[in-house]
Formats: sequence, structure tokens, C-alpha cells
Amino acid sequence: MHFTHTFDPQSFLDTFGSYLSAFTFGALIGVERQLRQRTAGLRTHALVALGASAFVDLAQHLGDANSAIRVISYVVSGVGFLGAGVIMKDGGTISGLNTAATLWCSAAIGACAGSDMIAEAALLTVFILLANTLLRYVVRWLNQHAPAASANAQDESE
Repeated sequence: MHFTHTFDPQSFLDTFGSYLSAFTFGALIGVERQLRQRTAGLRTHALVALGASAFVDLAQHLGDANSAIRVISYVVSGVGFLGAGVIMKDGGTISGLNTAATLWCSAAIGACAGSDMIAEAALLTVFILLANTLLRYVVRWLNQHAPAASANAQDESE
């Protein structure tokens, strides 16, 4: 069996760490989205981060740095299509833009984790959570003080 000849415990532990961190950080983002009852929640964000991590990790194991960079570019565009699925237009109102952007960021977390940049993935998670929680209050304040712009910023309060 080819597996028994090529299995490397150190490489396996490295992959496990990448997957675990991607799953954990994606789930943290997903909890915030789930609590706000958004279209994409806990499972979706965890899976997007985990999938991105798996593709990047696999590319690093099978190829070189250039292979991983190409895979990352495909992850970015592929998740863009996934994000487009959560954007809804109803007349003049567009919703889901923030959720789509958060999915895209979850893929970035996974790509960082898959590239063994765990600290960077953790930092990105913190910034995404700050953007989705603290900036909500800033948007509300801006909408209250700029009535003409509040109609255009409806989705930002998502």
C-alpha cells in the first residue's frame, strides 16, 4: 500500500494543526453570523475556512510555493461565486453583501491556516469579528447623522 510508504507523521500533524485552526477560526466567525441569524452561519463559515485550508495545504504538499499561490487565487474566485449566492436583490434593496464579504474573509482565514500562518489567521479572525460587531455601531451612528445616505447604507447595518 502506497500510504504506508509515504505517510509522514510530522507532515500529518502540521496538516492537522492547519485544519484545526481553520475550523476553529471559521467557526468563531460563523457563531457571530449565526447569532445574527444571517444566511451563512456557523457551519458555512467553518466549512469555507476548512475547505480553503485543505486546498492550500494540499497544494503545498504536492507542489511548490507557486502551486499554492495558484490554488489561493482559485479559492478567492471560487468563494466569490459562493458569496454571490447569498446576495439578494429585492427591488431597490440589496442584502447579503456583508455576509458574502464575511464568507470571502473566512476563505482568507483558511488560506492563511493552510499556509501554516496560524497567527495571521487568528489576527484576521479578530479583525473580522471587530468589523462585524464594533463597526455595526459606527454604521448606526452614521446612518442617524446622515439621513440622505442612510437609504444607501441599508445593507451595511446587516
